[in-house]
Amino acid sequence: MDTDCLNHRLTESEKIAFERDGYFIIPDAIEPDLLQRVEAVMDRLDTEHRPLKEKGPHDALGIHDFIGKDPIFLELLDCPKTILRVSEILGWNIKLYHSDFRYTPPRAPEERGTQKRLGWHQDSGRLNRELEGSPRPRVSLKVAFFISDLSSPGRGNFHVVPGSHLLNSLDSPDENPEGTTPVIAAPGTAAIFDRRLWHSASPNDSENIRKVLFYGYSYRWLQPRDDMTVDHIIDGCDPIRQQLLGATANGGFGYTSPKDEDVPLKGWLAEHLGPEAVAD
Repeated sequence: MDTDCLNHRLTESEKIAFERDGYFIIPDAIEPDLLQRVEAVMDRLDTEHRPLKEKGPHDALGIHDFIGKDPIFLELLDCPKTILRVSEILGWNIKLYHSDFRYTPPRAPEERGTQKRLGWHQDSGRLNRELEGSPRPRVSLKVAFFISDLSSPGRGNFHVVPGSHLLNSLDSPDENPEGTTPVIAAPGTAAIFDRRLWHSASPNDSENIRKVLFYGYSYRWLQPRDDMTVDHIIDGCDPIRQQLLGATANGGFGYTSPKDEDVPLKGWLAEHLGPEAVAD
């Protein structure tokens, strides 16, 4: 793994923000050259998949399990400015369990200006019905990489309710909840957010296409949310990327009671940060 990530660990202010607000922002998370190459691949995938999914020119296009569709997406899987922050929140027994590609053109002119209650939700589906407790356990988080320019409202911005990750429900059936906040992000920005954070996309009434990639990281024992179509790329990956893509050396027990060979990230962290970094 790129040792540059050692320069981008979770700061105390980010830790406080994550626990208080449920998210924090990382400016310039993607280098300009990589950002340009990622955007070109996103444009190509939109051209390929839009007709296959029978989407019109103003329809949003989503692609789950995008991680195996181009090698460039592996470069964000262990992005130097995000991966240690993820591991310092969740720990070393982690993997990618979900990837979500979002490509949102502007709405048709006749639809613009109409504003409805946003589609507020927490991630992970039935975890929110079947896990006990208030608040429910974190279990996973997402890294959102904003590829297009979302530095102004009205561009399909990601919206959040800061602090709502501590709430099991939102009491605002007819309108957007108090505290609704659009995430303002220049191209190349990343946001790390708790899966329990109530969030939503929003209408794109700009002249720009909204382009966002979501990488969902969970504990390795959680069932993948996607098919994880990675057999064609995983053998060519280094051991830590293999772990992040869901590999195990010891079958099912390697997820729930991992040995060192199941979690090479643990050994890497111990080598570079000391044994206290991986202490249980």
